[in-house]
Amino acid sequence: METRLRSTEEQLDQSKNQSAVLEVRLRVSEKILEDLKNENSELVSKLRARETQLEDQKTTNINMETRLRSTEEHLDQLKNQSAVLEVRLRVSERRLEEQETGSSAQFSWMESRLTDEQRRTAEFETQLSAVTFRLNVTKELLDDLKKQSLAGAAELASLSERLTAAQGNTEDEVKVAFSAGLTDSGIVGPFDEETTLIFSKTITNVGRGYNSSAGVFTAPVTGLYFFSFTAADYLKGYMGLYLYRNEQQVTFSLDLNDHGGYASMTSAVALQLDRGDRVRLALPASYRLYDDSRNFSVFSGFLLFPV
Repeated sequence: METRLRSTEEQLDQSKNQSAVLEVRLRVSEKILEDLKNENSELVSKLRARETQLEDQKTTNINMETRLRSTEEHLDQLKNQSAVLEVRLRVSERRLEEQETGSSAQFSWMESRLTDEQRRTAEFETQLSAVTFRLNVTKELLDDLKKQSLAGAAELASLSERLTAAQGNTEDEVKVAFSAGLTDSGIVGPFDEETTLIFSKTITNVGRGYNSSAGVFTAPVTGLYFFSFTAADYLKGYMGLYLYRNEQQVTFSLDLNDHGGYASMTSAVALQLDRGDRVRLALPASYRLYDDSRNFSVFSGFLLFPV
């Protein structure tokens, strides 16, 4: 596009130069025509002078008619002079006619040339208008392309920043895992009502999603998580635990210790969580568990992959 624009500008400059040359030639032609007009004016003046002289001569001849009769020799001389003047007058008239004819032809030729130049100038102006219009359209298209390019660059930069942030967040958030023991105090329960178990002994807490003070895991990122727990007791009776996602019960695990002595149960589940979802274990009313420093009862979970 820039090459075409430069070519158009060069053609325009050539047209301007040609117009300037033609203008100079036209001025020279006008000067020549003016000179011819001046010469014609001089010839007309001379002719009028000759005519005046002729009229004076006629008057003189009338006045001298009487004297002319007596001076035939003088009259012959005057006739000869009159003949010479007449010849010269005819020659002058013929030359004047020739000059007028030549001036008329030259004027017609110059007028034709001027008409041609005017026509060519009009064509150049039309071409110039078309080129100017195309140039304006090109500029508008170029401005639109620049705007689109800037918008695309801004969008690309935004996407790049978002991708970088997402990669950074992914690198920071995909590593989520925890395990926590229940207590070192021994027997937990029974309670008169369902109670959230607080696994207070943090074994590991990568990503800090587990709150050991509340016994609740909060998902730091949307994804698929795997949870498991082990519960133990040493007396006869039922052992059971609820697993909740937010306030929704997901599983209820139940086992019977019918022989006395230490017994345990284990359960696991995979859950898809949104960021901010909470998972906890709850002990049903009248149920009990046991734990000590050997970690019989453990609650664990980890992120399988983000979604």
